Amino acid sequence: MNRYPLWQYALLIVVLLVGLLYALPNIYGQQQAVQITGTEGQTVGAGLVGRVEKVLQEADIGFDDINTDEDALTIGFTDSENQLRAADVLAQQLGDDYITAKALAPRTPEWLRAINARPMSLGLDLRGGVHFLIQVDMETVYKNAYERYARDVPQMLREQSIRYNRIWPTADGVRMQFADAQARKAASDAVRSEFDTLELQPQAGEDNQLLATLTEEEQRRLSDFSVEKNITTLRNRVNELGVSEAIVQRQGSNRIVVELPGVQDTAQAKRLLGKTATLQYRLVAQGHDPQEAERTGRTPPGTELFHDRQGRPILLKDKVIASGDQLVDASAGRDQQTNQPVVNVKLGGSAADSMRKTTSKHVGDPMAVLFIENKIETHEEDGEQVQTRKTEKTVISVANIRGVFGARFQTTGLTSAEASDLALLLRAGALAAPVQIISERTIGPSLGADNIRRGQLAVTIGFLLVVVFIGIYYRVFGLFANAALIMNLIIIVAAMSLIQATLTLPGIAGIVLTLGMAVDANVLIFERIREELKEGNSPQAAISKGYDRAFSAIADGQLTTLIAAIVLFAAGTGPIKGFAVTLSIGIVTSLYTSIIGTRAIANLVYGRRKRLKSISI
Repeated sequence: MNRYPLWQYALLIVVLLVGLLYALPNIYGQQQAVQITGTEGQTVGAGLVGRVEKVLQEADIGFDDINTDEDALTIGFTDSENQLRAADVLAQQLGDDYITAKALAPRTPEWLRAINARPMSLGLDLRGGVHFLIQVDMETVYKNAYERYARDVPQMLREQSIRYNRIWPTADGVRMQFADAQARKAASDAVRSEFDTLELQPQAGEDNQLLATLTEEEQRRLSDFSVEKNITTLRNRVNELGVSEAIVQRQGSNRIVVELPGVQDTAQAKRLLGKTATLQYRLVAQGHDPQEAERTGRTPPGTELFHDRQGRPILLKDKVIASGDQLVDASAGRDQQTNQPVVNVKLGGSAADSMRKTTSKHVGDPMAVLFIENKIETHEEDGEQVQTRKTEKTVISVANIRGVFGARFQTTGLTSAEASDLALLLRAGALAAPVQIISERTIGPSLGADNIRRGQLAVTIGFLLVVVFIGIYYRVFGLFANAALIMNLIIIVAAMSLIQATLTLPGIAGIVLTLGMAVDANVLIFERIREELKEGNSPQAAISKGYDRAFSAIADGQLTTLIAAIVLFAAGTGPIKGFAVTLSIGIVTSLYTSIIGTRAIANLVYGRRKRLKSISI
């Protein structure tokens, strides 16, 4: 009646051992570290490891270990002094080819890292840093779209010989005025045919006027694209800041959350996030010597001198074929015929026509992508902070024109890493919707450490109180529940470590709540067993009926809580999601440990006694 087959005990032991294995990295703590990543797809391998070791040895800086993981190199240190010295020396020696960031690295042994066992990721409230909530100005996005349509629609009408008096952008759309109703009707048909993203409305009381507005679908597309584009831009800026494990993610329809762990200088972060960038497509000026132009300081008429990422001079024609504000999309991929890495670019409006006309005349000639970035640098003059604007122009790609193209084309001649980076730069360099920081908060590292101590104390006190109460009140069966409670805590920590769920203060609250809910399930079972004993059932029958009859009530209660947790995860953001994740994991694990775990122990202790007269409960 109360016996489990051997495979169920084996499964329980396997679950416990795997849980212990993946929860184990959390007891080793963290160490001061410096993390190095490539800025332009540089490989992080044995060559860089040897170079870093040599730099640190020459600077007489001691370190614990060096590890490579997912295109990043991490050097561990015993104290913060060596960490700070190493970060400065390595940043100076490695130059702009690599990003050097101070970080916290887990002390996980190599044998645990080999099976991908890692400690839980800590949230901003536990590590310290800066949190920004940024809002994207969607009104400006729509305004810029109407300005582009106000340029493209007249060009289309002229090509179709449709006369108009005036076309101009407004805050709510594009207004078009015509001489008569016939011209308005012809223009309306042409616009609907060529621009399916616009809706046309005749203006009451106005002579032969039309108002073109964006469709709801196009507004959503522009909104999504603008937010995602800004997220890409902000991620690039965060990478430049050299912040390890930064978070840049969308919140709602038009907001972006930026969390920078370990950063305490909000002014520096705000200056970085506020920078803007764009790009231009230009033809390479052939038949001229760029090195001679650089040496003499004189450029041929109709050309401009720029440099690529390696500092090599390049002469480009001064005419701009297309610019970043006309870019619709860019993505990295591979050529279907050659399987070589490419960047797929899509232009909109008049830029597509300009590109088509240029490429038809210059097949085989090289074309360059010029990346333009506006920076704000702050320096001190006479005791005051003075900001100066600086514009950097860098040629990030040069490729030969292989054929005639317009709105869609490919940039080739790149490695996979370069193609991916170029696609990011193109998306980031296109028209970035204006943003506004609507809230910010700074969490100090000491506060984060204090939060961790308080969270650990809360879990420990809550756990001990529950263990003592259950052990005293339910005697031997209380010990069964306590064993299952320990198993439940181990599995929760292991699951969060395995999926790398971010642990925050609300997440700690979720763990404490889960421990209480796990005991609540055992209380229902044990009280049911007591009732069965009072009704005169044998101990073996009472144990069996207690677990079976309490299961439906436990499952119903846990299911409703799980539904609430799923809703919190779907509708919530940030810490609320963290609480929901912890609670959801805890509900699943507590069901397993409270019902299967305690019953397995009870069956092991009492199940083999055929003439059992009493049980301690």
